[in-house]
Amino acid sequence: MKLHTDKGEISISSEVFTHITGAAATNCYGVKGMAIRSAKDGLVHLLRRESMAKGVKVAYHEDGSLSIELHIIVDNGVNLMAVSRSIMSEVRYIVSRSTGATVRNVDVCIDSMVIG
Repeated sequence: MKLHTDKGEISISSEVFTHITGAAATNCYGVKGMAIRSAKDGLVHLLRRESMAKGVKVAYHEDGSLSIELHIIVDNGVNLMAVSRSIMSEVRYIVSRSTGATVRNVDVCIDSMVIG
């Protein structure tokens, strides 16, 4: 993504957005971690801290805004709506503050729940 300012142009790679987004989401209450569905067995796997960006998909729009899709695993017993709203708000704020990009929408997909 390229941002144009009065002082020049700033290029931000997709990896930056996925890492910022993954870190913001996993810092929210009730989130166990980022998730990925295995193509081999169809099971949902919890991602380690260093590969959590795989649970994030970023789409760029022509107007310079972003759409973010997150796949997460949550703790058992949390209010799913409250956790999702918290993640949406936090990710939108952190990405906008860190990069200056406009976040059009944040979609949260809860793939699994960890019991215990």
